[in-house]
Amino acid sequence: MSKDEITEQAAAFDAIGEKYDEVFADKRAQVEATRWLAERLAPGDRVLDVGCGSGVPTAKLLAEVGFSVHGIDVSKEMLRLARQNAPGATFEQADMMTFSSEPGAFGGIAAFFSLLMLRKSDIPAALRKIARALRPGGYLVLSMVEGDFDFLALPFLGHAVHVSAYPQEALEVVLREAGFEILDTEVVSFSAEEQAERQLYYRCRVAAAV
Repeated sequence: MSKDEITEQAAAFDAIGEKYDEVFADKRAQVEATRWLAERLAPGDRVLDVGCGSGVPTAKLLAEVGFSVHGIDVSKEMLRLARQNAPGATFEQADMMTFSSEPGAFGGIAAFFSLLMLRKSDIPAALRKIARALRPGGYLVLSMVEGDFDFLALPFLGHAVHVSAYPQEALEVVLREAGFEILDTEVVSFSAEEQAERQLYYRCRVAAAV
């Protein structure tokens, strides 16, 4: 993605702000995946929330149970909300392609509906970067919307955003090629703004340093 494309995506979510959580209030699957991650981490582990949005529910939940949570997002407005909602976490304005960390710095990483904001050509590299940021045996929880399109402009809460999606089998190939073992999958049917979608939730482990 170009710098201009990242800026455009950030501007859309700056404008969406609190409306996101109002429309997507049912976050049962995300809460359950976050709790699954929490159950597998060591006390005080570092966790990265990629595309943290408003901080609800993931960063808030993980910080409240004692993990060292660092959230990144491109949207200043989402980060403002996240700092209010999850004061026990730290947040940084950054995109997942330029964010850097030491190899093995995190015990767990969450990426809920954030990779879909990238071009398909960038998603494998983003996943490899996530794998390197995890310690050997570390865990990733991730969600995507199922589909077959690449950086397609779609209306979203009154704004245009670009999103990418894979068919389920193709996404699983990409995950495995990036170094992840898929431990569990949940498919959720979700409807919002008169649009129905299949959401794919993955619970993964990185087998070794990548």
